[in-house]
Amino acid sequence: MSRNYIQLTESIKGRINPDKVPFGYSYRSDISTVSYSDVLVYIRTAMKGVEPEYTQKSKDAGEAVKRHLSGVLRNVTYRYQGSVMTNTHIRGHSDIDLLTISDKFYQYGYAEINDILNTPERRNGFKDTSIKKLEQEVSNSSYSGNTLEDLRTIRLDCENTLSGQYSICDTGKPKAIKITNKNLNREVDVVVANWYDDAMSIINDKGDFRGIQVYNKVEHVQGPQNYPFLSINRINERGALTNGRLKKMIRFLKNLKASSDTDIELSSFDITAICYDIDVKKYQNQTFYQLVPILYHQIKSICTDKNHSDNVISVDGREYIFRYHPEKLTELKVLLVELERVFLDLVNNVKL
Repeated sequence: MSRNYIQLTESIKGRINPDKVPFGYSYRSDISTVSYSDVLVYIRTAMKGVEPEYTQKSKDAGEAVKRHLSGVLRNVTYRYQGSVMTNTHIRGHSDIDLLTISDKFYQYGYAEINDILNTPERRNGFKDTSIKKLEQEVSNSSYSGNTLEDLRTIRLDCENTLSGQYSICDTGKPKAIKITNKNLNREVDVVVANWYDDAMSIINDKGDFRGIQVYNKVEHVQGPQNYPFLSINRINERGALTNGRLKKMIRFLKNLKASSDTDIELSSFDITAICYDIDVKKYQNQTFYQLVPILYHQIKSICTDKNHSDNVISVDGREYIFRYHPEKLTELKVLLVELERVFLDLVNNVKL
């Protein structure tokens, strides 16, 4: 084989299982059946989820921070975001993002909603019930406080509280306070934000469709809106529908990127969208190693077919991944080279 898969596998094990926690029965059973092939062992390991003991410690560290803040803060909601919440993280010692979201106010897509309501062509594309929800949202908007000062206050209260509780507490970052829980050996990023509702959120009665805007204390501004909860929900739903296969593909690409000698500038957000874009029927009943050709053909198609690349959209359905970002397509071609090497070794050693 062209690659040292034994070494690559050990590298992944060190990343996903740094404390050498005994792997679960399912993984051990799978490995025992493919131990004759180094490339198969590598693929199975690269698709494996982090052991629950590690993930629970990350969540416990987040809950400890929440308890400290709950004794001080009022009018906030706590939510988590990130790959830990979808079990697509690839590091045993993964940090976790705790969102501290102001409940004193929220913001909505004023320009978008008014454009829908006041442009006949756009308005006619919505059901009457949806139009009523948008109209009600506009009429209900009554907050008269200072949004940025409210967010600044939450940020300062978080800093003062956590710096008194944790000996390692970095308050200098513009968008997050980073603490280290030394007992659990985990980091927690505390992010201050406000709710944001666009038309899709309002029409769908908010819930997981709601977005957030992260507060930047250095620039004293609210950042662009993003929608982490809808993405988490959709990934978890499709993961259940495919018996974990979607998440296996996401982890595999993340580990492939992490093991590369080249820095590949693709985010977890991008990789997840690439995998989510694949038609479920193509992989729903495939074995773990059959997912590699599916990924290979998916990424090759994105790299060679502009129509495909232009239409890959984020999991929340709001952002094109490659259409306005040609530099990401360049990075994806680097990942394709890495993937092709594994794909060819698999084809040469296993009957697909």
